[in-house]
Amino acid sequence: MTERRKRRRAYTDALESPLSATWRSRVREKAVLVGVGRGLEDSSLDELAALADTAGAEPVARILQARSDPDPATFVGKGKLEEIHRELHSSGADMLILDDELSAGQLRNLEERLGVKVVDRTALILDIFALHARSREGKAQVELAQLSYLLPRLRGWGEAMSRLGGGIGTRGPGETKLEVDRQHIKRRISKLRRDLRDLSRTRAVKRSRRLSSGVQQVAIAGYTNAGKSTLMNALTASEVVVADQLFATLDPTARRLGLPGGRTVVLSDTVGFVRKLPHDLVEAFRSTLEEVGLATLVLHVADASSPEVEEQVSAVREVLAEIGAGAIPEVLCMNKVDGMSEVERARAARRFPEAVFVSALRGEGLDALVARIADALPRPPLEVTVFVPYGKDEVTALLHREAEVLSSESTYGGTVVRARVGERLLASIRELVMISDTAAESAEP
Repeated sequence: MTERRKRRRAYTDALESPLSATWRSRVREKAVLVGVGRGLEDSSLDELAALADTAGAEPVARILQARSDPDPATFVGKGKLEEIHRELHSSGADMLILDDELSAGQLRNLEERLGVKVVDRTALILDIFALHARSREGKAQVELAQLSYLLPRLRGWGEAMSRLGGGIGTRGPGETKLEVDRQHIKRRISKLRRDLRDLSRTRAVKRSRRLSSGVQQVAIAGYTNAGKSTLMNALTASEVVVADQLFATLDPTARRLGLPGGRTVVLSDTVGFVRKLPHDLVEAFRSTLEEVGLATLVLHVADASSPEVEEQVSAVREVLAEIGAGAIPEVLCMNKVDGMSEVERARAARRFPEAVFVSALRGEGLDALVARIADALPRPPLEVTVFVPYGKDEVTALLHREAEVLSSESTYGGTVVRARVGERLLASIRELVMISDTAAESAEP
């Protein structure tokens, strides 16, 4: 049995499984990577190679073309197309992956001329999301993005439409055939949007409960695979799923974090960002990304050891601005310093003087990071002195949980607590304890 037939058999076996949406081929597809643009170097395709590897492909070659305007018919020029054809067949590759989003005509023309499957960057990212979607909301968001990507490409895609269900660029938690008509896709998109609105309302109820509690929200955001989930586990002693893969986290997770002074905040781990993040994906995950937009503070996690860390930080800030979170205060956390030399750390510190450098894996720098988070969060506006009689320990616990406790002293008959509190908390405890109004004063701006 030839290697190509083995791959096809692996695909067929996967389609018979109810878990085909999260299936990976037993035989990795060989892929040639192509980038088009000005000033590209071989390393410019490192991220595309990582995306391909996460999706289950084996990059066997990289081809670059320096041109400012892609060819409207085939994206690459005629001469470069011949070079790609030779490379595909000499390397035995059965897939071409391009580092940009292609039109339906470009995809069709390339597949017809090269005789292999062609996947663009958007389809590749959507495929990875399909692999990692676990919750009902996550699966619906991915399927919505996939169908929104597919809909304008139905007309004129021709025989290439029959490829769905055949490996990378074809998986999804919803429909598994490309032979669907436009009206069916539109009906499915409408249903997914209704489902997501319902799920979004459920999420909004949970979010409003957290907000009404007075506990401040800190959203962890950052480039994909920057170590956000590892950092969350290290800070909160939780067990969020961690994997050395791009987009390992799709469903947001919330955990409590205690700060110096007794305050508690809620940390929310969110989906990672990436350069050229598909617009359909941003739209589909908008309800999830609202966790970032409603946060008091953004904890921006970056991979300090990445040679493209500056570009990645800029890409994350662009996405934050796109979802309306660009004006939220930010703490920049440079993670993975354990993989850097002293010289590299010093260079990074000069490039990002405002950042806190940590190793979530080894626990290095976490105390300094928590202290920076506490300093960056707005302080409760009122300073009060509260006398809590013995027997009302729940009030003391509430102050330590939701207020900034400045001092606590046991005296005859109870405990005197000096703290900074919010107006809502002050109103809730006023009937339970004795508060010194003369000590209450507005906080400094």
